[in-house]
Amino acid sequence: MNFFVEEIPPRRLDIYLSEKLSVTRSHVQKLIADGLITVDAAQVKASFKVTGGEEIFIKEIDAAEVDCLPEDLPLDILYEDADIIVVNKARGMTVHPAETVKSGTLVNALLYHCKDLSGINGVKRPGIVHRLDKDTSGVMVVAKNDVAHIDLAAQIKDKIATRTYRAIVHGVLTDNAGIITGAIGRDKIDRKKMAITPDGKPAVTEFKVLERFGNFTYVECKLQTGRTHQIRVHMTAIGHPLLGDTKYTARKNFFDITGQALHSYTLSLIHPTTKEPMNFTAPLPDDMIKILKILRG
Repeated sequence: MNFFVEEIPPRRLDIYLSEKLSVTRSHVQKLIADGLITVDAAQVKASFKVTGGEEIFIKEIDAAEVDCLPEDLPLDILYEDADIIVVNKARGMTVHPAETVKSGTLVNALLYHCKDLSGINGVKRPGIVHRLDKDTSGVMVVAKNDVAHIDLAAQIKDKIATRTYRAIVHGVLTDNAGIITGAIGRDKIDRKKMAITPDGKPAVTEFKVLERFGNFTYVECKLQTGRTHQIRVHMTAIGHPLLGDTKYTARKNFFDITGQALHSYTLSLIHPTTKEPMNFTAPLPDDMIKILKILRG
């Protein structure tokens, strides 16, 4: 895969590609070190500065290498064509393999269903343009080739692709709508958690109340940014942590749900090839439907 750099102020190659492809900087640095990325047909260092007009070539990687094997797992496909797959991820399913999770992930299921996935994110995360937490359910788009991956990553970065979430939170929100701001970074004490920190990355979450109950509120959230655990951290910060979110609240959960009551409800994007606007909705999972019925009763 190759493309030309748009005209920009001088920028390190690893930083530029990390932002353009929505992958980690360390992953880009590894690709460069392995000789899989060249600039104007020459191997360069991660610190090489691009300014515009350079041709970048990224060697495509076989997404089905041994690090991640196909598995015949249930997969709720909302839409599929030659460029993208849109799925409704189940709560409890991890998106891609990691050190502690080797199988049973969405990527394992995708590799069984479809042999063609973007290789930009490497052998453990083929096709993955954006992620959902293990215990967050809902709509996700996956890229089937590198061209689609780059286009979708740019749409997410430039806020062309938009997402809304549905959540059930503790307490009763008094405002019908609002905006939560607060830079998010790693928690200084517990590195497995995120927190609002002075040196974090800017984060903005819009919320709208859908229904109020005795001790809970059903809300819709829209992300202006896409930080790790953003909705969970922001709602906790204003005193309304998500129901079932044991990582960010000690409040008791008396309902039948494992993990936080958070669902990626809608996704809007521009198709990377046809340029047609597309809108997808993933219906609420059964556990959240059941909880809402109990609260309404």
